[in-house]
Amino acid sequence: MATVTKENIGLLHEKLTVKLEKQDYLPSFEKALKDYSKKANMPGFRKGMVPAGLIKKMYGPSLFTDEVLRSVDRELIGYLQNDKVEIFAQPLPLDTDIRQLDVQNPADYSFHFEIGLKPEFQLMDLGSAKIDRFVVDVTDEMVNNELERLQTRYGNTQDQGSVTNEENILNVTFSEVDENANEIEGGIRKENSLLVKYFKQDFRAGLIGKTVNDYVVVELNKAFEEKELEFILSDLGLDKNDPAAAQKHFKIQITKIGLLEKKELNEEFFLQLYPGGEVKTEADFRNKIKEEIQAYWNSQARNQIHDQLFHQLTDHTSISFPEAFLKKWIKTQGTEGQQEEKSDEQVENEFPTFLNQLKWTLITDKIVQENNIQATPEEVREFAKQQLMGYMGGMGAGVGDQPWVADYIEKMMKDRKYVEDAYNRIQTQKVFEWTETKINPTDRAISSEEFTKMVEAHQHHHH
Repeated sequence: MATVTKENIGLLHEKLTVKLEKQDYLPSFEKALKDYSKKANMPGFRKGMVPAGLIKKMYGPSLFTDEVLRSVDRELIGYLQNDKVEIFAQPLPLDTDIRQLDVQNPADYSFHFEIGLKPEFQLMDLGSAKIDRFVVDVTDEMVNNELERLQTRYGNTQDQGSVTNEENILNVTFSEVDENANEIEGGIRKENSLLVKYFKQDFRAGLIGKTVNDYVVVELNKAFEEKELEFILSDLGLDKNDPAAAQKHFKIQITKIGLLEKKELNEEFFLQLYPGGEVKTEADFRNKIKEEIQAYWNSQARNQIHDQLFHQLTDHTSISFPEAFLKKWIKTQGTEGQQEEKSDEQVENEFPTFLNQLKWTLITDKIVQENNIQATPEEVREFAKQQLMGYMGGMGAGVGDQPWVADYIEKMMKDRKYVEDAYNRIQTQKVFEWTETKINPTDRAISSEEFTKMVEAHQHHHH
């Protein structure tokens, strides 16, 4: 009768030995041999009439090995399930010479494996976590800028014969040239649309009076202020951090001149943006814009709370790991898509990041299991719907109820990879929602500029 014994070989690291007696695998081997004889199709013999001795000589060794290894797997899996052993990854076979398996001399065999055990641990006390809730101050300037952006977006453009002021919109073609204004063969060529006021103030005067097909030759960093320069470099496919890119010369040729008539602030405009009719005056409009800006920054601040919670939980929840086992697993098994084992140096370099991700997985699994957190199929469908609405720019009211939207959602529900990704995102969001109920954050006033710099610095640090 087969037995499985264990031996501790390190922290959360055990060796399992599966001992097989002949009767554990011989009956199934003999049955497999008989079944194969019935199906064998060999020249010179009728189907199913191939002598058993010939079948055993030709196919016996491989069938024998298969049945022995199948029996080992059965015993190993049964042991782990019956004893409810929580392990990482899968058991790793220790060096076993399967050449010991001899179909002519069946014997008792032993196979050895090592396993890494999942640890028991307690979450840190979230109530004591130092968490900042950033409250971004929405200024009148921010409201004015957004109001002007909306007036511009929904305004009408009138064609003009020449450039008359800094509010003119120019459709232009950028062509890369050398210092002598000769176009570079194979150089960058890109169409764009920009306001005259996007150019540096001392450069704008030279544009007044220009007409369609007129052009200027510029060195980019001498024509645009820093903020606009970044936008232009990005649009031209250049690296904003490369000083040489900003010094490139371009011919900018005007292809169309327009003047934007901003949308008037009247009830018709308010009703266009807010069909519910709750916005009737400019004061109502400004309040609505301020609410929306505040909601945006509040959502960004909430993302920061989630980021802080991630670091608090991973930094202050103590978890032990079977590091020797995990390093061996990464080296020998965690090489999907690779032809060779990873080197010891590669494993050591990757291990801290791997361990941190594994720690977060264990923490979220614990929160999910202990609080019965689940994502339902209905929530996955709603996720797919909201994602589609986002792709389509929000669209109009009632569009979400159209039959084609339902068809799209059902199609996505049949995509296993998409459903798994959506499920994980929803579940992660619910994990953070649960953690938010356990913390006592401190409100911290901050400007939008400071907040943006803080987030950028944090992202740069992580990359």
